[in-house]
Amino acid sequence: MALEGGCIYLSQLKAPTKEVESLKKDCRVTQRRLKALLASGTLPGKVGAWENETPHEGHHGRGKGDVFPMWLEDDGMDGGRRHAKVFCNEARKFHKPNSFALVNLIGVASDQSCSSSGQQLHGCVLRSGYFSHIHVSTSLIKFYVKMQSFSDAQKLFVEIPEPNVVTWNTMISGYVHAGHFRNALSFFISLERSHVFADEFSFTSALSACSQLSLFKLGSSIHCKTVKLGMANGTVVANCLIDMYGKCDSVEHAVSVFYESIDKDVISWNSVIAASANNGHIGLAYKFLQLMPNPDIVSYNGLLNGIAQVGNMGDAVQVLSSLPSPNSSSWNSVITGFVNRKRAREALDMFCKMHSRNVEMDEFTYSIILDGIAGLSALTWGMLIHCCAIKCGLDASVVVGSALIDMYSKCGQVKDAEPVFLALPNKNLVSWNAMISGYACNGGSAQVIHLFELLKMDRDMHPDCITFLNLLSACSHNQIPLEVAIRYFESMIHEYKIAPSVEHCCSMIRLMGQKGELWRAERMIHELGFESFGVVWRALLGACGTKADLQVAETAAAKAIELESDEDYVYVMMSNMYASFGRWEDANVTRSLMSTKRVRKEAGSSLIATDVALF
Repeated sequence: MALEGGCIYLSQLKAPTKEVESLKKDCRVTQRRLKALLASGTLPGKVGAWENETPHEGHHGRGKGDVFPMWLEDDGMDGGRRHAKVFCNEARKFHKPNSFALVNLIGVASDQSCSSSGQQLHGCVLRSGYFSHIHVSTSLIKFYVKMQSFSDAQKLFVEIPEPNVVTWNTMISGYVHAGHFRNALSFFISLERSHVFADEFSFTSALSACSQLSLFKLGSSIHCKTVKLGMANGTVVANCLIDMYGKCDSVEHAVSVFYESIDKDVISWNSVIAASANNGHIGLAYKFLQLMPNPDIVSYNGLLNGIAQVGNMGDAVQVLSSLPSPNSSSWNSVITGFVNRKRAREALDMFCKMHSRNVEMDEFTYSIILDGIAGLSALTWGMLIHCCAIKCGLDASVVVGSALIDMYSKCGQVKDAEPVFLALPNKNLVSWNAMISGYACNGGSAQVIHLFELLKMDRDMHPDCITFLNLLSACSHNQIPLEVAIRYFESMIHEYKIAPSVEHCCSMIRLMGQKGELWRAERMIHELGFESFGVVWRALLGACGTKADLQVAETAAAKAIELESDEDYVYVMMSNMYASFGRWEDANVTRSLMSTKRVRKEAGSSLIATDVALF
């Protein structure tokens, strides 16, 4: 029997009467038996026919457990939005549903990404007094997590007096799936400090977050905990450990976990192959591939990706050609390899071959090739690929959208990037950063600050180190008042708890140099502990050039030469500064040192795009 919509009320069922009457005795028994009846097809008629029925007399007098949204367990995924609306309307007419019904309804709202229905059901939960029911409150948290409304999910979580491990796992896994790995680990650490015991799912989610952040020490400590609890040799945990160690560049640990794993499955083999190959151990990866009982396309892709990563592109193309049915991941690995080696023309050639062979392209294919085109500033090619993405319906993807924003911005067409950004239905921090960076690189300081302020207003997203780097870069390139930039810099450290990087320091040095605050910039280098980084002294030397402060320039040049092997910029800069001060003898000595040390000024190069050709 195919269900088309609506909610089942026991009093509405006409036949088989004996079965229905016997089922009324117990809610849980009713639920199980009705499921069986649905599966056997013994309930006649279509549920959708009941949606518009007027309740008959006595309809208001049903017991508490008589509302059963059985469509949720059958075909509720089809038309779930309509079903949830019908349920809410019916629930308002009669009485409160039971907790089981609410859990399933909220699940449908979550699976269908139906925000309005979920919020109505939240209100229904509060009115019916079921929020204290742990399964209901957990399903609400899962709904808000699915809707990427983490602030609401966290508020609900805090209100639960005694969250169980499933509630904790809902928050942790939700953050992991959304890419908020540090938040996920923060929740995991809080779970460890609570009286609730973490389970296998808790550990695998935490290990996934460690993998993405390459947190070897934390991942190792979690490994130790799983050993103590007897979980480490389980297949699922072991697979996560192999992946984590592989992404933390510790092949030895990954292989050790693999050998200690009791029940190896295909994921175990694929994980150890990928861990070996991605860390440059191609021979070891090939050995595991030969030992694997039944390697699949994922196994070969792991080897192929490793070969492409180390730059053996000839071998990578050969392996790709030898695969009987390469999928999009196979092609993506080779295209990524070419893009990472700055060989965008060959990447474009592979993209065209992939298209001509009718291999389905995914969002990562477009993201990779757009990244390569952005490096070439090949606008015509970028527009052609944008058209392909629209044709495939991938232009609304946040991955493709972010790559398009970056490509248009690097091609100097930030106005074409704006509509792409505005049209994205689900913006993430990457897309925000891409747009902010685009404005920063194209002189739009006012737009950068405006977007930054809008981002701050979003409850579920917070600026990260890249956001602030783009913000400070915009300030340094667009004559923003120094005090404004300092306020942003201090906000990054104190409000958002982001430790400044060398890049942040260099941006501040350029800003201070523009305002003649060179001594302040030098003091900041020491205060932040970056005096051992040659790049900050080069930045200070460049700032001296704008204000012609020879004393600070000599200090910066000496430190840069001491710490860096790339000396051409330093010598040329100092020679020019000496000449500008009329110290020709010092300028000649500097030029002579360049000849003695065989330091050559590197020649610049540029590309010109004509139609779809690059010269």
